[in-house]
Amino acid sequence: MNLLVLGGSRFVGKHIVLQALERGHSVTTFTRGRTPDDLPAAVRRLHGDRNEGLTIPGDERWDACIDVSGYLPRAVRASAEALRDRVGRYLFISTVSVYAPGERAVTTEDSPVIELDDPTSEDIQAHYGGLKVLCERAVDAIYGERATHVRPHVVAGPDDPTERFTYWPEALAAGGPVLAPGDGQDPVQYVDARDLGAFVVTLLEQDRGGAYNGVAASRPWRAFLAEVAEGVGATPDLRWTPAEELERRGLGWAELPLYVPQAQDDTALMRVDTARSQAAGLRERPLAETAADTLAWSRARPADQRPKPVPLDAGSA
Repeated sequence: MNLLVLGGSRFVGKHIVLQALERGHSVTTFTRGRTPDDLPAAVRRLHGDRNEGLTIPGDERWDACIDVSGYLPRAVRASAEALRDRVGRYLFISTVSVYAPGERAVTTEDSPVIELDDPTSEDIQAHYGGLKVLCERAVDAIYGERATHVRPHVVAGPDDPTERFTYWPEALAAGGPVLAPGDGQDPVQYVDARDLGAFVVTLLEQDRGGAYNGVAASRPWRAFLAEVAEGVGATPDLRWTPAEELERRGLGWAELPLYVPQAQDDTALMRVDTARSQAAGLRERPLAETAADTLAWSRARPADQRPKPVPLDAGSA
């Protein structure tokens, strides 16, 4: 296939590009050109700002467009419209954050999504999930059955700029006692960027439309940390701390990434169903492998750029 990737120089986009190349496809990226990339020379690079209007000279066609950098409905709508007659399929990278909070045993692709009170808002930080819903609908309106949406969870693995998953391999590998959230039974989910990239390419190879959750299977925190410890070769001293105590001390997602207490109504976002995606070809590598590879990547960075474990007494009065 001949693929056009909007974005593609960093993390999620980078791993999609690498998976596509590995499987023999041709790739063109369209980015602002502000971030140096280390993609192979085989990648054709085009530069521009999609938010100012997507313009690609000529009449070249692609089998599919993969939109990794779409956050605002007006920009996604404009890009999708500009490419309407130049791509066969439009695959939009969305997010599991499109799902509305609620008490659900499991979140599927058909679960309720967020409906913004003000659909004209462009506050991405405040309305990330709701804006992604509108982006999906903009693509659907133009492409119909030629539209595909992949809804990733927290993305993990080498090159991760967010430090969310990376915190845990680093914390466990550091040795000594580790502050662990809850009682070990709360659910947690993520997806390896390389597995996500491979899944995106598989969907395009099979010409599949519709929405798919891009997630690894949900597991309890105790199992999650055990598998991470296995990957980094650690025998951790885990200090499980009740959710109520963490809240009292002001310790939440920012300090202990990926943790959502079961008492919160958005815990269903840590029980996202993978059945449809697995049937369509999503494959999940062992969590221990993801942890090991992430730690190796992180340790190649300067020490001051790597996450540090939260002290056991953090937030204590």
